[in-house]
Amino acid sequence: MPISRLDVVYRKLLLTKFFTKGWGIPEHLERLFNFRKVMSNRNSCYNLIPKEYPITIINSKKDVDCYIIEGKFESPFALHLPGLVRPEVRDAFFQMVLPLNWNSEYKPVCIHLAGTGDHYFWRRRNMMAKPLLNVGIGSIIVENPFYGLRKPIDQQRSSVHYVSDIFVMGGCLILECIVLLNWCEQLGFGPLGVTGISMGGHGVMSESIDWDFLQDQYFSNKLYCDKLSKV
Repeated sequence: MPISRLDVVYRKLLLTKFFTKGWGIPEHLERLFNFRKVMSNRNSCYNLIPKEYPITIINSKKDVDCYIIEGKFESPFALHLPGLVRPEVRDAFFQMVLPLNWNSEYKPVCIHLAGTGDHYFWRRRNMMAKPLLNVGIGSIIVENPFYGLRKPIDQQRSSVHYVSDIFVMGGCLILECIVLLNWCEQLGFGPLGVTGISMGGHGVMSESIDWDFLQDQYFSNKLYCDKLSKV
């Protein structure tokens, strides 16, 4: 069976749908779009985060082949856009996986962002972080907003309710990565990198969206089509 046909069948079997409650509150979308202009400038985006941002270490242990450190901090995105980030999403959780011994004078660390449906830490820890230990590279695994420890209680699986949730998700991750990169620099880690895997995620998501519902809602509210479309 050709891959394209297989993809179609797979998407039809999805148990849950995305954006089932629509676009989100128009005023929230407007605030998100305006703040995007600040974040799209690298210098102004970095200046949003203090160099010494408070991070709480929850747990630290020595495993057979690595050190595992777990921590959390309040997402800066929630501070800059109060009222837009749900309480369950506000705290960013991460797991740091470090080699027992470094191979050189450098201490490289890579931040791994989640792919679609990648809840909690175990998958990236075993598939990405553990193999990197063999070449002397540490990892930080960030819990995705709306996933795992940060999933709203009324959300099913990975299916965010509003289109605006995707903007919140992306904004949170950008600022949270800056916090972690600054923290790593202060602790003497480096060089530093950011990576992630989400093969096919957008294709699957687009097929699971009720486009007719979103279109009807868009044209039924003038704030969407007259104002927000021009932001």
